[in-house]
Amino acid sequence: MWGLGRWIGAVVFVVILGIAGWWFAAHWRPAVKNFPIQGVDVSAATGAVDWGTAKAEGADFAYVLATMGDRGRDPTFGGHWAALADSGIRRGAMHAYSLCRLAADQADHFNAVVPRMPDALPAVVAFDFAADCTDRPTREVLLREVATFLERVERHTGERVLIRVSPDFEKQYRLSDGLPRTFWATGNWFPPDYLARPWRMWQANGARRVEGFEAPVAWDVVAP
Repeated sequence: MWGLGRWIGAVVFVVILGIAGWWFAAHWRPAVKNFPIQGVDVSAATGAVDWGTAKAEGADFAYVLATMGDRGRDPTFGGHWAALADSGIRRGAMHAYSLCRLAADQADHFNAVVPRMPDALPAVVAFDFAADCTDRPTREVLLREVATFLERVERHTGERVLIRVSPDFEKQYRLSDGLPRTFWATGNWFPPDYLARPWRMWQANGARRVEGFEAPVAWDVVAP
């Protein structure tokens, strides 16, 4: 039987190990030597951001959530968009696609909110299942709708849209096997392999603690 001192020592060791693991998970990012271009994606959930500090911490670019569905708008988009223009960090806008809304209406909403800027990064459309939408169109219908969205947004921005898709959404709809576009994959700490084509961007840590951000921020890298 262990004595009281050994039990206390074991408990302390487990606690220290847990704290070390939490710290590592909260601060980890891929090595810059392997992924020289790194950045963040933000929304209202990120809270306040000091973009000057963010740049000093290694953020080369930032994607800002602009719109959701055919009416939703992230309240922090305008402020972040303007601040990024002065920070020297490259900026891009993101749309959260809804399966419950027509693609044409979503595209027109995004185009009305996000100005066409010659220095902006390609727009991003993000696909994931949302609790407030239970519609599940067939893959054929969705691919046709997404093609409409892409055509309208690309006509507005003048660049091909980047597609971000979650593992669950990709498993059901196989977007990377049906859309000839560049893809952004997600997956904490381990390079993702769920797409049918190589990813161009990777959300490597969805909740990284970084100076300059009020809350944990999604940290992303570009494939070398």
